[in-house]
Amino acid sequence: MPRFQMSSKPKNFQQGLSKLIPYLKPYLPIIVIAIILSITGALGSLFGPRLLGDITKECQKVVSGQAIDFDFIKDTAIKLICIYLVSAIGSYTASFLLTGVTQKISYKLRHNISAKINRVPLKYFDRTAYGDLLSRVTNDVDNISQNLNQSIVNTFSSVILLIGVFVMMFTISWQMTLICVISIPLSLLSLIIIVKNSQKFFKAQQSSLGKLNAHIEEAYGGHQIIIAYHQEENNYEAFKKYNEDLKSSAWKSQFASGLMMPLMGFIGNLSYISICFLGGILVVSGLAGVEFIQMFIQYSRMANNPLQTIGQIVNILQSCAAASERVFEFLEEEELACEEVKSSVNKNEVQGYVDFDDVNFGYYPDKQIIFNFSCHVKPGMKVAIVGPTGAGKTTLVNLLMRFYEVNSGSIKIDNILTTDLSRENVASLFGMVLQDTWLFEGTLRDNLKFGNKNATDEDIYKALSACHIDHFVNSLPGGLDYIVDETANISAGQKQLLTIARAMVENSPMLILDEATSSVDTRTEELIQIAMDNLMKSRTSFVIAHRLSTIKNADIILVLKDGNIIEQGNHQELLAKRGFYADLYNSQFANE
Repeated sequence: MPRFQMSSKPKNFQQGLSKLIPYLKPYLPIIVIAIILSITGALGSLFGPRLLGDITKECQKVVSGQAIDFDFIKDTAIKLICIYLVSAIGSYTASFLLTGVTQKISYKLRHNISAKINRVPLKYFDRTAYGDLLSRVTNDVDNISQNLNQSIVNTFSSVILLIGVFVMMFTISWQMTLICVISIPLSLLSLIIIVKNSQKFFKAQQSSLGKLNAHIEEAYGGHQIIIAYHQEENNYEAFKKYNEDLKSSAWKSQFASGLMMPLMGFIGNLSYISICFLGGILVVSGLAGVEFIQMFIQYSRMANNPLQTIGQIVNILQSCAAASERVFEFLEEEELACEEVKSSVNKNEVQGYVDFDDVNFGYYPDKQIIFNFSCHVKPGMKVAIVGPTGAGKTTLVNLLMRFYEVNSGSIKIDNILTTDLSRENVASLFGMVLQDTWLFEGTLRDNLKFGNKNATDEDIYKALSACHIDHFVNSLPGGLDYIVDETANISAGQKQLLTIARAMVENSPMLILDEATSSVDTRTEELIQIAMDNLMKSRTSFVIAHRLSTIKNADIILVLKDGNIIEQGNHQELLAKRGFYADLYNSQFANE
């Protein structure tokens, strides 16, 4: 099978964010309301320095011996409190609305990713690590949600506040306003330079995080194997490498983005110093009062805040764009063809004819595995498929189930092309027991009814009894209600027996058994073989076997080598030929 790889398609900053626009459109009215509320709060704060200036001007009367109008100060202070209160309420409400929107977008993204997983061909998972895909579902979607929540409202409110501040400053003194205006091009230029050079680091950071998660998922899943082969040190070194890569890319991205705030603060302070210097000259020369310089200094500081906020938002959007690229990179992957218009057959009416006609297949175009494979199976036949590792045994099953599509040739069930049936319909015709046992978290009953939701407890116990595991299930706390999870005390052999029972409960007209007795002892294997023989009566069955003792009673044995059928017949006929099958069989039972 192909080696896992991390796919990466270079995209730019704008493309990463533009993919989110369709997800924002349904919530546009709410976003607009939130923006208006945020802008209202921002504009309200613009009048604060003005009112404070009026209070300062009134208090200055004490210097000249004039009476202070305390009612005016009280009324102005009340107005000031009301303005700041309205501003706070507007900002809070905007944040509340946007939080709901971003969570709905996150929900929709995760929903689409989950649905997409069922639509991508299996070859995608052959080249993509599960941990990397998991990172896109969790870390990248969370990154988008958090960053959108912070940036949508703040972007508009900061821009409007910046414009409003300069309007207010211009009404006070256009000469001093020009000094502040000079700082804007310098700030924007610094933003452009930093964004241009730091976006690649944010992309690398998200990619490194995905690789680290993939390694952790693999290492934790195979922890016992790592210990058994004393690979703890090598595993730690691999983790250390991925961790170092993440640290390096994260450091670079945060260092580059961290330059924005100090640089913009430095530019803002230069403007602030210039205003203080020029304002001081105006006050000393008698051309302006103290309240004048106070208001202007406050407005200049207010002008710096939205500039710094915009710089911070650009940092946030870079991280959001990098996460968005990875999420939509998966959502835009090639999908399986739509099969809504395809016909279907009732599994209760299937007779069990299976025909492979001149089938050719390869996982890669230049690396073919199955060559001109033809085989015609009659209903009720037990077909055993044997051969060395890599001969194409499991690949045949994958093609039969339409997990992969043939390159050429055809596969028919009851003289109907499998490509004319939906994949779900084809899968429903087969009960499967694989080498890798898998029980989902939940009750034993739910696991055994996984392929047949209408099965009764009586049907389940019949299957358990046929597999000689009913006594084990009855000994568990709760019986069929026993919860299966990572801590469940169920051995590998018992899990294999339960998966065989699950296939019996499904009651499909055809069976696929991929070394189904590989995890049980010899005595249990004999008992299961009897049960499986009873199960396979009147059912077309395909048995992939490495232990040839399990397929002696097969109606036909297909011997594969390098993707070709080199021998076929029953057990006795193949032994009499003294060919490749006889060599395989004798090598397994040489000691006997």
